[in-house]
Amino acid sequence: MLVIPAIDIRHGNCVRLFQGKADHETVYSNDPLEVAVMWKMKGATMLHVADLDGAFDGKPKNLERAIEMKQETGLPVQIGGGYRDIHSIEAALNQGIDRVILGTVAVYNPDLVIQAVDEFGSCISVSIDVADDFVAVSGWKEISTVRYEELVIKMCSLGVAELLFTDTRKDGTLSGPNIAGIKHFLSISRSPVIASGGVTSLEDIQHLKALEKLGLKGCVIGKALYDKKIDFTAAVNLAR
Repeated sequence: MLVIPAIDIRHGNCVRLFQGKADHETVYSNDPLEVAVMWKMKGATMLHVADLDGAFDGKPKNLERAIEMKQETGLPVQIGGGYRDIHSIEAALNQGIDRVILGTVAVYNPDLVIQAVDEFGSCISVSIDVADDFVAVSGWKEISTVRYEELVIKMCSLGVAELLFTDTRKDGTLSGPNIAGIKHFLSISRSPVIASGGVTSLEDIQHLKALEKLGLKGCVIGKALYDKKIDFTAAVNLAR
């Protein structure tokens, strides 16, 4: 199982938000590139970059920083946040980003998902950000009327190679992942799934690893790493 460190970028800093709320921000570093290099040294095999400025503004804002991380570390990089047209997706992939994560457009413009998957295949994944039974959109500022189960089924039918499940109520809370919710998500997804939200301890990693047989490919960890609640190298070794 993959254990992927999250690097959330806002206003040039590496930050974490509480449940995605911009007014509940903690700044951990003013040098996201330095953070990326640190995670590589600790055993990361992939980086998860969240362009929070892009998510809030509706268009990518931190692609250059993500490209620098790719060039400096040599690690695969996936990025999400504000990718809502084919040109921004193409620009990221053409400049070396390995995977673009779509979110809001999966709800409001599924035709773009179809086009992106048709043109870029497995380089496209979709993040389904769950708020109770519904999908959060626009940097989690809004809760759509779309039930997340319906979106999972639809995205799988479109051939999306990988889904990212985030429990927005757990994200940044250090309260443990929603294991029951992840199990249910896996039960309706035909695509591999990366889970995020609330992962806090090595025990959480053990619980998630047990879900590999159900289709869980990995997990993304953020705040617990930056608050030193969990040792990243130990988590990587345990997940193997």
